Amino acid sequence: MEIGIIGLGTMGQGIAQVFATAGYEIMLFDTFEGATQKAKLSIEKSLEQLVQKSKLSTTEAKIIESKFHWKSNLNEFYSCELIIEAIKEDLSLKKELFSQLNKIISDTCIVATNTSSLSITALASTVLFPDRFIGVHFFNPATIMPLVEVIPAIQTSQKTIDTVKQILLKSKKVIVQAIDTPGFIVNRLARPFYGEAIKMYEEGIADIETIDWAMTEIGGFKMGPFTLMDFIGHDINYAVTESIFNAFYYDSRYKPSFTQKRLLEAGFLGRKSGRGFYQYHNSEIKSTPNKDFTLGKNIVNQILVMLINEAAEALLLQVATKEDLELAMTKGVNYPKGLLTWADEIGIQNCVNQLDELFNKYHDTRYRCCVLLREYATKNMTFFQ
Repeated sequence: MEIGIIGLGTMGQGIAQVFATAGYEIMLFDTFEGATQKAKLSIEKSLEQLVQKSKLSTTEAKIIESKFHWKSNLNEFYSCELIIEAIKEDLSLKKELFSQLNKIISDTCIVATNTSSLSITALASTVLFPDRFIGVHFFNPATIMPLVEVIPAIQTSQKTIDTVKQILLKSKKVIVQAIDTPGFIVNRLARPFYGEAIKMYEEGIADIETIDWAMTEIGGFKMGPFTLMDFIGHDINYAVTESIFNAFYYDSRYKPSFTQKRLLEAGFLGRKSGRGFYQYHNSEIKSTPNKDFTLGKNIVNQILVMLINEAAEALLLQVATKEDLELAMTKGVNYPKGLLTWADEIGIQNCVNQLDELFNKYHDTRYRCCVLLREYATKNMTFFQ
């Protein structure tokens, strides 16, 4: 089976390596000059590192490398049975690409987009074969992160969904399926992890070091929100937040912050630029967190209850099954446990009480309690137990 990858940035390279490792023949293409050579060197280096770590033999690495077929013209993708675009998040650029593919591909080829923020249904409407169009959202780095969100457009056929899932399963990916809604599962549910942390920082409740300490040492998260935003890059993280905020018709739950916007405007993008919330060229500037346990616990509880509320809202609106919501957050962003499982452990009535306290304090609709949480609390129900 031949799979085409269009767009050879970090994500495109990773997706290509995943499928080549699974034994598929991979066609690769990028319009930008020098991108192909850069991708070749990057993939070669990645395979060499796997050999050095004894995760691949030299022979296995050579077999994987032989699966890559570097193309200079899109017309050579006519024989592909699946094509995944991983180009820039620009609707006009994607539409232009799909217009070209309309004239090239076979009448059985599936076209998938790796978009993290654009409507799959809107993109499907730009092709001549919307029933064979689907969203497949990988997480970076694609060779390491196991999760893939599969997002059908309302036009997508069941046959297309089943075929794509089979290919992903053969490639040893963990699959969750979501409806076509802004942010899908992970980017939607994770917004409070960043937004609520920034809000507490802006209000002077705690500094960034203390909030990060609380979320890692008490909350059990692998990275604190400020460290993670710096790692992702504020150009990316802020853009996702703004996109989801706009797509949800300015719902205050997803409201971007001026604090992060100012970092973006200053060019302080995080690790990649040497400065974000933290400064990376001068470690002495980093402050010592206030390790007051009561303060730390309050920080964790406020962020966690907002995450739980978001997960409950997604379940209420049938964004995904409760099992897929849990898988998405543990496998896509390495949360220590699923949010609905966490709600059961904390006690759903406790979650409702804290949300109501926050709403009464701020009178801000971002703190409105999901009706499903309130219903479960009233009926003394749990999500799993």
